Amino acid sequence: MDLSVYDNVENGIRECFGSDVSVIGKNSVGGGDINDAFVLQLSNGEKAFMKTNSVSNKDFFKEEARGICAIVSTGTIRTPDLFFRGADEKNGYAFLVMEYIGSAGRCPDFWSEFGRSLAAMHLSETASFTESGRYGFMHDNYIGASKQINEPRDSWICFFAECRLEVQFDMAKRYFNDTDKKKILRLLERLPVLLSKPERPSLLHGDLWSGNYMIGNDGKAWLIDPAVYVGHAEADLAMTELFGRFPSEFYKAYSEVNPIDPGYNDRRDLYNLYHLLNHLNLFGATYLSAVMSTVEYYG
Repeated sequence: MDLSVYDNVENGIRECFGSDVSVIGKNSVGGGDINDAFVLQLSNGEKAFMKTNSVSNKDFFKEEARGICAIVSTGTIRTPDLFFRGADEKNGYAFLVMEYIGSAGRCPDFWSEFGRSLAAMHLSETASFTESGRYGFMHDNYIGASKQINEPRDSWICFFAECRLEVQFDMAKRYFNDTDKKKILRLLERLPVLLSKPERPSLLHGDLWSGNYMIGNDGKAWLIDPAVYVGHAEADLAMTELFGRFPSEFYKAYSEVNPIDPGYNDRRDLYNLYHLLNHLNLFGATYLSAVMSTVEYYG
């Protein structure tokens, strides 16, 4: 499903909240590395949350909305409700407006509930998310500020090689010398031995680190900022361990719903190579040593 699109925020607010409702205040809040974020105070006493970027990057919000709608369609885990998106050409910014989530404490079994809900999402049907092939997504989208290629493949290993690692290695080729390139080629050749075919394809959040969930109004984990695609559930789990592991209760509860293969730990860092490469491409050479350490370990 696609969101309604407006040429300015006020028009969208009137359509969503009523013809007599307007924005009476806008406060900047801390956001991510890509977008600016604001809390909108409305004349009816309600609030809304708005993300903005340049007009040239309005496609970010189109694909973010599609990703959130895909997660919502599984009926397994919450996300903030989306209101509308658009681009204000006159004032030079694109926007995505959604439900404002206030401060709430975690429910008593927060991490266990989070693990069970993510496992349920990973077990949901995926046929509607790809036009052909079992892995990928109906549209390319974004991983951070980088384009994420989601061309469908019937093989998970083929998809991960061609649409994940090879794309990022090519983007980062200026960082690698001839010796590095030989090691990279060796790694890519070994992927069929290193990776396993999943029992079933799963809808993935795609960028699941601690900054991309929030505590919802119900005290449970709500997902934000997705980079969705259909892949191996292990790739989502791996990302939860890249920048600080989630608590053990999360993984225990997850595995009670969707058992984690004993070989997952052997593959985890290989899945995270995709994210390390993306950080190398976005943020520079400080990530090069981590990338090459992983290449050398698996190659």
